[in-house]
Amino acid sequence: MTSTAKKKSPKPAPESVEKFIEAAGTNIDADEDLYRPLSGNNARDLEPMKQDRMQKLAKFLWESNLLADRIIELPLAFMLGDGVRLTSPDEEAQTVLDKFWYDPINKMDLALEEFARELALFGEQCYPVFVNNFNGHVRLGYLDPAQIDSVITDPDNARQPIGIQTKKDAKGNYKRFRVIINAEETVFGPRARRKRKTYTDGDCFYFRIRGLASGSRGRSDLLPQMDWLDAYDQFLFGDLDRNSSLRAFIWDVTVKGATEAEIIERAKKIELPQFGGVRVHNESEEWTAVSPDMKSNDTSGSARLFRNHVLGGATIPEHWFGGGGDVNRSTAGEMDEPTFKILASRQRRLKYMLEEIGTFVIYQWAEKNGKPNVIDNKDYWVTCELPEMVQRDTTKYAAALQQVVAACVGMMNANLVTREVAIELIMITAKRLGVDKDPKQMLVDVLAMLKKQEEADADLGLDPLPEDEAEADAQ
Repeated sequence: MTSTAKKKSPKPAPESVEKFIEAAGTNIDADEDLYRPLSGNNARDLEPMKQDRMQKLAKFLWESNLLADRIIELPLAFMLGDGVRLTSPDEEAQTVLDKFWYDPINKMDLALEEFARELALFGEQCYPVFVNNFNGHVRLGYLDPAQIDSVITDPDNARQPIGIQTKKDAKGNYKRFRVIINAEETVFGPRARRKRKTYTDGDCFYFRIRGLASGSRGRSDLLPQMDWLDAYDQFLFGDLDRNSSLRAFIWDVTVKGATEAEIIERAKKIELPQFGGVRVHNESEEWTAVSPDMKSNDTSGSARLFRNHVLGGATIPEHWFGGGGDVNRSTAGEMDEPTFKILASRQRRLKYMLEEIGTFVIYQWAEKNGKPNVIDNKDYWVTCELPEMVQRDTTKYAAALQQVVAACVGMMNANLVTREVAIELIMITAKRLGVDKDPKQMLVDVLAMLKKQEEADADLGLDPLPEDEAEADAQ
């Protein structure tokens, strides 16, 4: 059977056909295709959706999970608990730093804890800056990491961020900030300098943690533990439900020799006995309280296993979370050392961040007040003073210092070491007690003190030291 329908011939194409391609995705620069990462395709960062989800989950866990809260909050208490201060040898520069620190908008004593907390939660921080064009005074803003769309790195150096692009708002607008570098633009290559000129919405600081040199974004401190934190919560809630079931019971009533009809009639008349109430029956009726027997073992061991798995991943010992376990004072001290090493590493990063900000504050003030080359002048260098995380045990260091001094005196008398070496050994030990002095300067001071003492003895008519002893003292 053949079809009688005729095939329709296609319509002739118009004389001029214009190909239309709908724009999709984000806007790019005209020369974007000319740029490539130094090592090829950069796939070291999380995908944008995963980065956003990581930050949302980190905030949720910090708010709802006790372990997550302890992992974030406990390091802050050690690193920042006793306060932080920016200092500079120059008195005028110190005044500028204090003005920045205590500015009613900056309020760094209050803001620093929030900055450090969110750095740990989100893995990155971005602070747009606002500079007074008249006197160079600096104020910090804040850009929520959730609003960061991408971090652009130097085309010739993948580890150096040069710009921040925000996500588009409801109207399709976005901002492009230039990352602050406390140096002249000439430190970058031509392509990076050309790229940085396109970031015209202001300057900003950008800091990150747990990142890779070939990546551009940071990672949350909670990222490795997220699934385990959630599993630990589910385990505890499940154990809570199990314990509630274990506390439940029913009354089992046995009526001996009764027919089915008599049992049904008796059941209608039974009332639950009240606490301390009275129940009267004959030998044909027996009441028994029955509890469920789930044949389940004590789950405290499993809870400890899960908890220590999470805490161990965060380098926090068990006894820091209120679980003593089998820990005594001696083993606790050994378990604390890795934790303090990790905390010291994070504290150094915070120190670097604050010194970078403080250097920028001084640089802006100097630029507006006609003070050139302050970055290269040690009198204007900024130092961040952070609190000690652990109170020093001075007793053992004091005893060690006494022994070192006695040993150095004996070695000098035996002509085994010079006075300079002896002072260096003493200063190394004294540094443990918080005394940090330059050994060479200490030797100069000691020789000056000896010379002054000799002059005083000469004024009193005392005999000077024999020549051989004077030479020994000079050595």
